[in-house]
Amino acid sequence: MLIQVRCSYIMKEIKVYTKTGDKGITSLFSGKRVPKHDVRIKAYGAIDELNAWLGLIRDTANFDYAQSTLIQIQKQLMTVASQLAIDYQNDYPNNLITLQPNDVQFIEQEIDRLTERLPPLKNFIIPGGNVLVSYTHLARSVCRRAERCVTELDHQNPVSSILIAYINRLSDYFFTLSRIFALDLKIEEVKWSGN
Repeated sequence: MLIQVRCSYIMKEIKVYTKTGDKGITSLFSGKRVPKHDVRIKAYGAIDELNAWLGLIRDTANFDYAQSTLIQIQKQLMTVASQLAIDYQNDYPNNLITLQPNDVQFIEQEIDRLTERLPPLKNFIIPGGNVLVSYTHLARSVCRRAERCVTELDHQNPVSSILIAYINRLSDYFFTLSRIFALDLKIEEVKWSGN
């Protein structure tokens, strides 16, 4: 199977398999070869996993309020993964628009919009009650893992503070979205207060 990749004005066909990673090594955007367990690879790999979960949530959620927001987040996550795959700031391709402060504000506004419909939170919530609610909690926990990988990478090589804030805010969005799904599906939240 061949995939066509668009980069600016150049269209190039590449094979899905390259065999270049058969020994546990992969390439960064710069061409630098690193082990597949490198913290940078773990960081954008976790972002890729999160993006896959969002596809599942979109396919499962029959709520219009979630669809456009989730696709927008998926596009932003593609940008996040691209930023993380670039190890030198001067290697950014001209057509890659990095995350901006308004991307973080977009997530905050979505959290605020959803929160207006929710009862105040006074306890921890046990995930579950419906497949969609559970998928969204899984996305939240994968997002937290991605955040840990990104902040670990930041200690080795600086990562955009906007990108870090975005990932931090995103896990809060998934928590809020899980509660909204529970509300709209009439699923009673199981609360936990320490016992």
